[in-house]
Amino acid sequence: MSYSYARINLEKTDYNIFINTKAGMILGELIHWPCSTQLNKIYYKYCNYHKFNSVMPIFKSEYQDNDIHGYYQQGKLIAFSMIGTYDDENAECYQFAWDYETPKLQLGIASLKHECAYYKARGYKYLYIGGADEYKEQIDGFEIMSPVNWIDSRWTIDGFERIQSNKS
Repeated sequence: MSYSYARINLEKTDYNIFINTKAGMILGELIHWPCSTQLNKIYYKYCNYHKFNSVMPIFKSEYQDNDIHGYYQQGKLIAFSMIGTYDDENAECYQFAWDYETPKLQLGIASLKHECAYYKARGYKYLYIGGADEYKEQIDGFEIMSPVNWIDSRWTIDGFERIQSNKS
């Protein structure tokens, strides 16, 4: 798939705020006073696991200025998501990272479902999720941006459409 942007239409989701993965229960909650040192250690492990050639650092102010959702296994913080809110209807997932000490958790998808439930419960309509990566297609309400729509020389937000899956 070429690089396209995606969002989740939260009205089309029905996820639970609780996270139960194949490898056990995970607690997801908003971190009100995030510790940048602790979160950066998780981010470091995440980047090393994926063998990224180059990454943008996450600054302390970013942790303070956005919603940070922490994910805990047996009381230990193992992952986080950084989500920015634009207004009362739109939020965007800026960064997700986890330590991958238990890869079978498949925490990327589990955390995204939790975040859908969290923001839907607060009245948001859309959760923007960056690139339209194939693994994200399994999330209910997944929509990709169609080619730019121009009306009266303006781009319109109505350019999102449900992706047509090639899976049988």
